[in-house]
Amino acid sequence: MLMKTSGKVFLWIVSIIIAVGIGFAIPGFAQQQKKQSQTTIPTFYLHGYSGTANSTNGMISYATKNSNAHKVFTATVDKNGKVTLKGDWSKDVSRPIVQVVFQDNRNNNFKVTQSWFKNVLTAVNKKHSFKQFNAVAHSMGNLTLMYYELYNGPNKKLPQLQKQINIAGHFDGILGRDDKANENTIQANGEPKILNSYYKDQLNRRNNFPKDQVDILNIYGNLNDGSNSDGDVTNVSSQSLRYLLRGRFKNYEEFRVFGPKAQHSQLHENEQVDKQISNFLW
Repeated sequence: MLMKTSGKVFLWIVSIIIAVGIGFAIPGFAQQQKKQSQTTIPTFYLHGYSGTANSTNGMISYATKNSNAHKVFTATVDKNGKVTLKGDWSKDVSRPIVQVVFQDNRNNNFKVTQSWFKNVLTAVNKKHSFKQFNAVAHSMGNLTLMYYELYNGPNKKLPQLQKQINIAGHFDGILGRDDKANENTIQANGEPKILNSYYKDQLNRRNNFPKDQVDILNIYGNLNDGSNSDGDVTNVSSQSLRYLLRGRFKNYEEFRVFGPKAQHSQLHENEQVDKQISNFLW
C-alpha cells in the first residue's frame, strides 16, 4: 500500500515538473519564433539624386560584415519602371537586404519614383513573399519613400513599412533651390516657419501615412561651418520630418552628425551612420 502511494506521489511530481517545463518552454519558443520572423524582414536601400549602386554599397557592406545581414537582390529599375532582379533570396537568409538602383537617377518627379519603388516591392514579393519591410533612404530617396507611403499607406494588401531610416532628407527645401542657409527655423510648435510646395503637398497627404506603425530614425549632418546644414540640406529641412508625421509615427529618433564627414554625400560613407543604421534595424 505504501509503495502504491509513493508511486502515485512520484508520478504526480513528474507531471508537475513536465507541466512547469512546458510552461517555460512554450513562451521561450514563441519568443524565438518572433525573433526569427523579425530577422527575415527585408530592408530596401534607396539612393539619392544622381546616385548609383556605389551610393549604398558602403552601408550595405558594413551591414553584411558587422550585423550578419545579407544582400539578396539588386533591383534595377529602368526609365519605364520595369524592374530587373539580380541575386537570390534563400530560405536560410537572415536580415535580407535589397539594393534599389534607378537608371533614371535624376528623375525628381516623386509621383513617378514612388510608383517605381512600388514595382520593386511587388517584384521582390513575387520571388520571396514578405508582409513587412524596412527602408534606408538617402537624399532624394527619402522623398521617393515618403511619397510611396503617402500614396499607398492605406493599402493593407501591400507589404507594410515597419522601420524607416532617413539620411539627409530634404523634406522642406534644398539649398540653392528653394532654401537658404539659416533662413528657416523650427517654431515652438515644431512647424517650420517657411513651408515649400513639396512640404505643403506632403502635409496634405500626411494622414495616409500608417498610424502607430513605423519606427523612424532621422539622420542629418552639420558641417559646423555656420550654415547649419550638410552643404546641400539644412538641418531645419531634415528636422521638419518630425512635424510632418506628428501623431502618425510609432517612434521617432534623430541623430545629428558633425564635421566634414557630415557633408551630404559623405553621410552614406560615414561609419557613425553605418553603426546607427545597424543598431536601429537589428
